Amino acid sequence: MANLGIPQNTIAILQKYNFNFQKKFGQNFLIDTHVLDKIIDAAKITKEDFVLEIGPGIGTMTQYLCENAREVVAVEIDKKLIPILEDTLSEYDNVTVLNEDILKLDINKLAEEKNGGKPIKVVANLPYYITTPIIMGLFESNVPLDSITIMVQKEVADRMQVGPGTKDYGALSLAVQYYAKPEIAANVPPNCFMPRPNVGSAVITLKRYEKPPVEVENVKLMFRIIRASFNQRRKTLVNGLNNSPEISLPKEVIAEAIEKLGVLPSIRGEALTLEQFARLSNLIQMRQ
Repeated sequence: MANLGIPQNTIAILQKYNFNFQKKFGQNFLIDTHVLDKIIDAAKITKEDFVLEIGPGIGTMTQYLCENAREVVAVEIDKKLIPILEDTLSEYDNVTVLNEDILKLDINKLAEEKNGGKPIKVVANLPYYITTPIIMGLFESNVPLDSITIMVQKEVADRMQVGPGTKDYGALSLAVQYYAKPEIAANVPPNCFMPRPNVGSAVITLKRYEKPPVEVENVKLMFRIIRASFNQRRKTLVNGLNNSPEISLPKEVIAEAIEKLGVLPSIRGEALTLEQFARLSNLIQMRQ
């Protein structure tokens, strides 16, 4: 089968099927074999692995995954791509293509059936607008995960790995860092895609922690506090939490918990580390 990482092969397939890119699905197909190799390396795919691929497109990355993994399930939402995938993956007997919305798929069941419930590896090339719901869905639904290796917009990758005090730091940074260790594996310029996006991309691997790096009694409460403190970034932490419909506590109780953290009362949420948010959550939990 022709390697789709080579641009003329991608063009040939798109012409053969008279394929039109769908803006609503954020379709940008990778046309760079070096980047494809980097994704396989970053995800550390071996012949023992079961891989769930989200958004295979025309099967460019899927071909590489099939060559390197034991088994691949590729989940594609665009039904117009299904006949193309049947064509481009016809030589591989270790791949299943599902025409589904990943957000509605029972991934736990899939991991049980295909991998005996052992941790799976996820690889994806995700459009910007759906990156966060997919990643958070995977983490929060307790899917047995080894790692997620994804191609995302460069600024989203940066946001996932930055620490306090930077403008990119926010709820996504903290959520990712609670569940996984983020590592950028490659920066990918727009000319590696067809059609060319307007922004740079990056490959980032999120290696799932066996045990989160902080101890928190009520994870849902911690994330409510995190969201509330970033929803109104310009406000002090005490006012941000006090204004939030999700935190139903008197202002003085919130102020007292923040004081117990040993930080200034005027502090903003963006200055707190994950560990401080965990401690604040535990302090507030005691008062609820």
